[in-house]
Amino acid sequence: MNPRRWWILGVLCLTLLVLSVDSMILNLAIPSLMRDLNADPADVQWVLDAYILVFAGGLITAGSLSDRYGRRRLLVLGLAVLGGASLLAAFASLPWQVVACRAVMGLGAALAMPSTLSILITVFEEEERRKAMAAWSAVGMLGVVAGPTLGGLLLQHYWWGAAFLVNVPLSIAAIVAALVLIPESHAQARPADPIGVVLSIGGMTALVWVIISLPHEGWSASLIVWLVVAAVALTLFAVWESKTPHPMLPLSMFRDRDFTGASLSVVLLMFATGALELGLTQYLQFVLSYGPMKAGLALVPMAVAAAGFNVVGATLGKRLSDKTLLVAGLLVIGAAFGILATVGPGDGYPPVALALVVIGIGSGLGGPAAYTMLMGAIPREHAGVGSAVNDTIQQAGLAVGVAVLGSVLSAAYSGALPATVPEEARTSIAHTLELAATRGSAELADAAREAFVSAMSVVSIAGLLLSIAGTIFALVVVRGRTPAADRPKVDIIG
Repeated sequence: MNPRRWWILGVLCLTLLVLSVDSMILNLAIPSLMRDLNADPADVQWVLDAYILVFAGGLITAGSLSDRYGRRRLLVLGLAVLGGASLLAAFASLPWQVVACRAVMGLGAALAMPSTLSILITVFEEEERRKAMAAWSAVGMLGVVAGPTLGGLLLQHYWWGAAFLVNVPLSIAAIVAALVLIPESHAQARPADPIGVVLSIGGMTALVWVIISLPHEGWSASLIVWLVVAAVALTLFAVWESKTPHPMLPLSMFRDRDFTGASLSVVLLMFATGALELGLTQYLQFVLSYGPMKAGLALVPMAVAAAGFNVVGATLGKRLSDKTLLVAGLLVIGAAFGILATVGPGDGYPPVALALVVIGIGSGLGGPAAYTMLMGAIPREHAGVGSAVNDTIQQAGLAVGVAVLGSVLSAAYSGALPATVPEEARTSIAHTLELAATRGSAELADAAREAFVSAMSVVSIAGLLLSIAGTIFALVVVRGRTPAADRPKVDIIG
């Protein structure tokens, strides 16, 4: 057992915090970026999408490379790429430069992310792994809060580039700590799978492009072509991986009911989380008129509850099955969406705070159990690509949730507005409030807030139904135990 394992966990958590903060902090900088760089909405969309496209498209390949060439090596390389691109982005003077830097940052994140979980499962033995995963999961939740809070603080005092510049010292600190504390680990040498790499990157990139473009374009001819490309590439990838003697992604993992059940439950959970991300961030800023920093701080109850109940979930995991904890967590999260569905225009923050606490409790109970089942089904020699599958599942679920539920939120909001509101002001609450300010109409502003609360209730009900669906799926599919299969030994160097 590695005597430095808890210090290593600290480095992995710092890396995860860098990646979580980076993905959350940018949203707050968008208004300043648009003003200072004369960026139009299409530029902004590319700034957001370039990162997601490269990140999600490269995860599985990066995870496979980490197993082959060294997980610490890929972790350090990813952090260096992310930090360097962030430094360049902070001083960009044109929108296309920011887009290019964001794409490179997505590559850095894809290289680093799979190693955070794969190193964890190679360093910790079975009896301590659940506790370590609980800490890892809690830090991921902390990033959701720390990103907006830190971003709000920086943007109150500095220019938009500070949102990128903050990544640099964090990345440097994580690189130094990784080189000092983390031993290198990799699987036994095996032939590369270049065909699998090409098909994986091509298929995932095309699929993510369809997901992020659908809310803006609808089912256009070009988008249908991209969907066909994604389907063909991913089908060929699955066929190839099942035939080749040295696959980058062993599809046998999906024959394990715990792995498949936990994976799809996480997809539904992340899909529902898209509803939370979409609704609450706008509710806090447009309905309650919170500034960016106050809106970030308003999410603190969720992070505190999640951190506390991650410990509770890890402790209960010694007495209860993973299946029981996963089902309990999904049900509790469903209850939180039920609370959000009842929020009225004049209720303010208290019921939202209660829902956030309940979501944190559910995440703390179910999160460590889901990750334990996912990673427990993966042979250690494939820890990197297995971690990448977990990351890809989460990103795909969240992206699809934001795309689909974003359309639901927009349609429900538009339908709840008075008929007198012009079409161009019906697309979002931000546009309606802008029109209300131009007209000096308090009545229109009130109608916009009421319509948004009504739309948020619709999306919250969707989140509730998805949580119930995830619960039913987990009850039917998951066996509730981690298979004690013999796993190949991992070579630890250093």
